[in-house]
Amino acid sequence: MPKIVTQNRKAFHDYFVEEKFEAGISLAGTEVKSIRQGTINLKDSYCKTDGREIFVVGMHISPYEKGNIFNKDPLRERKLLMHKKEILRLFNEVKKDGYSLIPLSVYFKNAHVKVEIGLCKGKKLYDKRESAAKRDAQREIERKMGRD
Repeated sequence: MPKIVTQNRKAFHDYFVEEKFEAGISLAGTEVKSIRQGTINLKDSYCKTDGREIFVVGMHISPYEKGNIFNKDPLRERKLLMHKKEILRLFNEVKKDGYSLIPLSVYFKNAHVKVEIGLCKGKKLYDKRESAAKRDAQREIERKMGRD
């Protein structure tokens, strides 16, 4: 059972998630310790690829308090570990108009840190309003069912 450290809730608000992928991530030891403490932020992060490698940009991992000289830059680009065929497929999908790679969550699977990335298409303002209206209607239905 994976232990979820953080989720990118803003991604589900701003994008339609078409497909999800699991990737390993290349980290320093102090970054892993910092993630175990839960000091990670996925807001405004995204993934970029050149067809051979894939990197996550904008993921903030706070420096580990006891890490002193071994701490890395909190906002540095971090390499994601995926099969070459998957990276090539994602590269071709992202070239299509309106698609992005967005980190959705970071979790521990056994002793390894994993990142769930989503192939996402941006929502327009009216899509966001429609999603909010559906959510409110569902909440209202739940409320009525609970009172009966």
